[in-house]
Amino acid sequence: MRKSIMLFVFFLATSWSITGCDSMTKEDQGTIVGGVLGAVVGSKVGKGRGRTAAIIVGTIAGSMIGRKLGRHYDEHDQAKTAAVFENNRDGQVSSWRNPNTGYEYSTAPTKTWVESSGEPCREFTMDAVIGGRTEKVYGTACRQKDGSWQIIK
Repeated sequence: MRKSIMLFVFFLATSWSITGCDSMTKEDQGTIVGGVLGAVVGSKVGKGRGRTAAIIVGTIAGSMIGRKLGRHYDEHDQAKTAAVFENNRDGQVSSWRNPNTGYEYSTAPTKTWVESSGEPCREFTMDAVIGGRTEKVYGTACRQKDGSWQIIK
């Protein structure tokens, strides 16, 4: 579940150019997105009568984790991640430590291709060390026409 929540919070933070939610804080966005993803994961994990409980637990846990991650993934991390997508060759890892939060990230593109629109897409992995715990994220990002990168899954 944490992988999915982290990916979605990462998606929120990285796609700042299309959110249009200026009045919402990153914490609010992380809470909402984490809750939704937690519910989705819970629905896939739970079976039979336990499915409802899994959805509820997933929603609560996802909201809490999403809020925490949304609070700490800032513009510094967004810029570093976009630079990795733009400049690194497949398999090349870039690591950084956020000077404001102390959190550490290591990101590497793993596969690159060009969409029919002519824009590149990149699968990637990210390790995030947050509060002493390492979270692993897998996803795909595509460059938008305005040059920003958007996480698509």
